Amino acid sequence: MDGMKKCWKLFWVFAQIGITTFGGGYAMLSILQREVVEKRHWATEEELMDDYAIGQCTPGVIAINTATFIGYKLYGITGGIIATLGVIFPSLLIITSIAAFLLNFADLAIVKHAFDGIRACVTVLIFDAVIKLGKKALIDKTSWLLFFIVLVLSLLTSIPTVMLIVLSGIAGCLFSSKSASIKTRSKEQDPQDHAENYAKEDESWKH
Repeated sequence: MDGMKKCWKLFWVFAQIGITTFGGGYAMLSILQREVVEKRHWATEEELMDDYAIGQCTPGVIAINTATFIGYKLYGITGGIIATLGVIFPSLLIITSIAAFLLNFADLAIVKHAFDGIRACVTVLIFDAVIKLGKKALIDKTSWLLFFIVLVLSLLTSIPTVMLIVLSGIAGCLFSSKSASIKTRSKEQDPQDHAENYAKEDESWKH
C-alpha cells in the first residue's frame, strides 16, 4: 500500500510538471528544480544537472528522458515508467483537446499575442533555472573556463549539443586528472621541502 502511494505521488508530481511546462525541455528545467529538488528533495541540484545532461545526450525528448532517469533512480524500473507516463499523459490529453482549436484559430491576433506572452514567461523560467543551477555547477576556475568555451562554441559554431556535452565531459576528466596529479606531486615534495628547511634552520642555529 505504501508503495502504491509513492508511485501515485511520483505520477502526480510529474503530471503537474508535464501539464505546466510550456516551451519544451529547457523550460521544464526550472519546474524540475523547484518540484524535485526544493520541495521533494528527491535529488540534489548536482544530480538534477547530471540527469538533464544525460537526457540531452540520449535519443528522444529531453523532458521525457530526464523524467525517466529521475523516476528510475527513485524506484527502479517501475519508477522510471511511472514518471515517464506522468510527464506524457497530461500533455497528450491537452494537445489532443486543443489541436482542433489551434488549427481553426491559430491565425487570430489574440491567440498569437497569448503565445507571445507564454514565450516571454518561458524565457524567464529558463533564465531563473540557469542562475540557480549555475551557482552549483560553476564552482571553480575550471568550470568557469569550460562554461565560456562552450558558450562561445554554441553561439559561433554549429556543433551539435550532444557533441558539446561529450567534449565537456572529456575536458572535465582531463582537467580533474591533471589537478589530481599536481596535488600528488605537491604532497610528495612537501616532506622533502620540510626536511631541507629543517636542515637549514639546524645549520643556522649551530653557527
